[in-house]
Amino acid sequence: MDDNELIEKIIAKDHTAFKSLIDQYKDLVLNTCHNLIGNRQDAEDVSQEVFFQVYKKVKHFRGEAKISTWLYRVAVNRSLNFVRDNKRFRWLKSLSSLPEDKGQRAEEVPASDSGRPDVALEEKERNVIVEKAIDSLPGKQRAAFVLHKYEGLSYKEIAKILECTLSSVESLIHRAKSNLQRKLIHHLKEK
Repeated sequence: MDDNELIEKIIAKDHTAFKSLIDQYKDLVLNTCHNLIGNRQDAEDVSQEVFFQVYKKVKHFRGEAKISTWLYRVAVNRSLNFVRDNKRFRWLKSLSSLPEDKGQRAEEVPASDSGRPDVALEEKERNVIVEKAIDSLPGKQRAAFVLHKYEGLSYKEIAKILECTLSSVESLIHRAKSNLQRKLIHHLKEK
């Protein structure tokens, strides 16, 4: 069933079609929320809100973008709202320990193979510093950065999700990298 058929069935209150949508896209939505929020349980709650909002607003889906793009947009907006409203949550993920698999959390990445506690402690400290730096980025910069670096999306896909131009995405990601570099270089000089 293609996107348009699926949407038409959901609009017609076909619960099987909506379950199919959830089954097909739950990992995409959960991973996006998880990468932006940093807490699995909260990400699951926000993911449920995303699908609830999609169900309520399905009549407004124009079909100009793919369903996945629309779901990314809703997930990003809901997650950023959650983070803004709950400042105590910090971003997870370290630039230095990016996992190969999309959606894999930093705490799920295997510990250092060195077996040396001092190396593990340094990695943990570095991760905390990077988390704080990412947490300090403005919302749209965070979203563009995470969607590109952690979700592996192209600039064009991010532009659709954030509803902005391609040059805006390039600028957001460039500024995010510059801000992170500026914030992280300070910590490197201290060592």
